[in-house]
Amino acid sequence: MASEDDRSNAGIRGNLLDLGHELSAGAEKKDDRSSVDQPTEAESESSELEELERERNRYRERLTRLQSEFDNARKRTERERRELKTIILADALRSLLPISDNFERAMQATANSPRDFRSGMQLIQRQLDEAFRKLDLTPIPTLGEIFDPRIHEAVEVANTREAEDGRILQELQRGYTLGDQLVRPAMVRVARNQHR
Repeated sequence: MASEDDRSNAGIRGNLLDLGHELSAGAEKKDDRSSVDQPTEAESESSELEELERERNRYRERLTRLQSEFDNARKRTERERRELKTIILADALRSLLPISDNFERAMQATANSPRDFRSGMQLIQRQLDEAFRKLDLTPIPTLGEIFDPRIHEAVEVANTREAEDGRILQELQRGYTLGDQLVRPAMVRVARNQHR
């Protein structure tokens, strides 16, 4: 029969075995928990890929929205530009319409004399000059001026000793500037003086 010491040792051994079993089971549970807490490398790459795809989609949506906003702004600017052009043109034409009306009246009326006809044409010319002035359309000075190829167009050159070389002798067609912009150069006759 087994002595008390043997039984006591067997109990201790049994307890140690149970403790070892519990420790190994606990370690397995701990390993299971760490594997749950720690994603595998494939899962990590997959979640990173998903995050990158979400970010790409956000950028695509933003780009699409910005392109749409830009297109709308471009269309709005073009529409506003056309509307502004129409407003400016209508304003300019309003100042010219009374002149056109006077030309019609002059053509319908029978002038009593050439003098009446001339005074009617002079009135129309003054109205036209005033309309141009309001539009900031300025005639280019010519007679007696020195020829400037930026604003004058020499249609004819006249050899003469009566005027300085390059001096404008005659205006053949009036030229105009609108602010600082050349609308039409003045066509002129220019002196060529070859004496030295």
